[in-house]
Amino acid sequence: MDNQEYNSIVSFIWGIADDCLRDVYRRGEYRDIILPMTVIRRLDTMLEGTKQDVLAMKKQLDAAEIANQWPALCNAAGQAFCNASPFLLKDLTAKGKKQTLQKDFEAYLDGFSPNVQEILDKFGFNSTQIKKMVDADILGAVIEKFTSSDINLSPEPVYKDAEKTIVKLLGLDNHGMGTIFEELIRKFNEENNEEAGEHWTPRDVVELMADLAMIPVADKIKDATYSCYDGACGTGGMLTVAQARLDTLAKRRGKNVSLHLYGQEVNPETYAICKADMLLKGDGEEAEHITYGSTLSLDGNPTRQFDFMLSNPPYGKSWKTDADKMSSGDGKKDILDTRFNTYTEDGEELKMIPRTSDGQLLFLLNNVSKMKTDTEIGSRIIEVHNGSSLFTGDAGSGESNARRYMIEGDMVEAIIALPDNMFYNTGIGTYIWVLSNKKEERRKGKIQLIDASGMKSPLRKNMGNKNCEFTPEIRKEIVRIFLDMEESDVSMIFDNSEFGYWNVTVDRPLRLRVLPDNEIPEKDDKGKKLFKKDSELAEVRAAVAKAAKTAPLDDWDEFADATGLKKGQLKKIRPYITVTDLDANEVCDEADPDLRDTENIPFSYDGGIDAFIDAEVKPYAPDAYVDESKTKTGYEVSFTKYFCKPVELRDMKDILASLRELEKESDGVMDEIVGGLE
Repeated sequence: MDNQEYNSIVSFIWGIADDCLRDVYRRGEYRDIILPMTVIRRLDTMLEGTKQDVLAMKKQLDAAEIANQWPALCNAAGQAFCNASPFLLKDLTAKGKKQTLQKDFEAYLDGFSPNVQEILDKFGFNSTQIKKMVDADILGAVIEKFTSSDINLSPEPVYKDAEKTIVKLLGLDNHGMGTIFEELIRKFNEENNEEAGEHWTPRDVVELMADLAMIPVADKIKDATYSCYDGACGTGGMLTVAQARLDTLAKRRGKNVSLHLYGQEVNPETYAICKADMLLKGDGEEAEHITYGSTLSLDGNPTRQFDFMLSNPPYGKSWKTDADKMSSGDGKKDILDTRFNTYTEDGEELKMIPRTSDGQLLFLLNNVSKMKTDTEIGSRIIEVHNGSSLFTGDAGSGESNARRYMIEGDMVEAIIALPDNMFYNTGIGTYIWVLSNKKEERRKGKIQLIDASGMKSPLRKNMGNKNCEFTPEIRKEIVRIFLDMEESDVSMIFDNSEFGYWNVTVDRPLRLRVLPDNEIPEKDDKGKKLFKKDSELAEVRAAVAKAAKTAPLDDWDEFADATGLKKGQLKKIRPYITVTDLDANEVCDEADPDLRDTENIPFSYDGGIDAFIDAEVKPYAPDAYVDESKTKTGYEVSFTKYFCKPVELRDMKDILASLRELEKESDGVMDEIVGGLE
């Protein structure tokens, strides 16, 4: 079947919405009917040939009073699904009364096996939707359109003659049906720009991600079974593209492989689309590997490990609801999930919980927790993020600790900057992270940064925010740059340590000058008495006055000793009788909080922290020192730092020449204006 025939089917189904649903549903709601009905009709056509076998089997099972009939019924249907009702969809088109049609159609839907029932439930295709169509008298028309002789969603061809020699409509294989279904999804996503891209990654980006996952290990592929996982699988596009890519690479190398697909999705409609798409493609077993719910708070694959993991998790999206479910009452602080908490080699606890306003890094950590360690290729992770994952969070924060864990664990092979406006629902910059736990020798201890932000081809017509794409040639070039590990204007190779830094607290001693003549008040700033007894206040005032006669006023420690007062008493009065003075002596073991500063010192700084302080701080503050108890380790990646090209300034002679030209032009304009007034 060629593209023209595919487009013809898509146009026919698209036309059903305009013909039947207009004035009953808003345009944005068309998908609520068209997508589930497309699934229903395709499944219906696949069950037509074995309908009588299923009904006969059901009769036997009923007679034998067998409760769990679905395995036997699906076996009789020859599919991973079945329908045990007495109806085919075409049987419901000639019903006279609306109420009868509604009853029979609901019985027909109830006859589907549980896996199909779940899909319809997640689509929200229920009695309410059916009643709405019945009340508007459009249900019969919708069914008639989908069972029309002008369209064939069956895998078997439709013939013009009884002898079956002349084909009227070609059969639609599983791949073709999947293609049509994906095209319908794409068109609906375009229609609803406000949500387009929320669960759909552009095909060109998915193709690049699949290339980056598979091609680097293509020569290591064996006659074996592999697995691919997407923890934010949406409609499952990444999984199916990865499956096709591995099949192609294996065939070129004469290998016989199979790829099992696994995924999880929290949005009910997209979950239904994903499972339906797999059923439509004949992947009944794979459909069972797609789980519903939040990957963060309800991991559907807690003990599984995967060879390949591709994902485009939600970014800039709150995960507070998940955090509340994962904690035991103290917010994200007491989340103990081992996917997001670890320890360094030195035994330091490394909590990698990011702020609740953005959970995208948690999806990456979830994938890292599912990496295989006992195979030749290990696991490869390809994941799309926005810039936040590169640099958000100070040293010691959850975000920085996550980057530290992955970089110090030598998992990051490359990060690739994509062009702006590559996605449907956002124009901001995005990046592909490439991770592996079995790096080839030349990549060990290194990270490749690729700036592909300028490698794009413009679209003739924008699709939401998307105004450009990767052509096959551009994708091939990006993969080549990655494979060659070449250094150029758009590709740089760095040691892992390049992205690490120490965040150090630089203190300076507290220096106080005593002002003994200052009044020591009876009450503090909050109105509370400094001392319970007036006599104690008098004693303290007298002690200060006496010490002032002999003790130095530029040395708090000596002055305090001279008063003979207790530490508690001195603490209460010091704010009232001292001021900071850089010319005074140091207060023992105390830092001046007003002079405190922090510095981010790169791991790559020659000589480390001490050399930095000696060279960059002490020339301006000789008494400065580092509070080592507060030193933290941080990691961040800045593409701007390495790839930003400064604007070349114009030569001064050119600027002056331009100014002279403007002066001449303005004189001419002024002459015209003044001349017109005279």
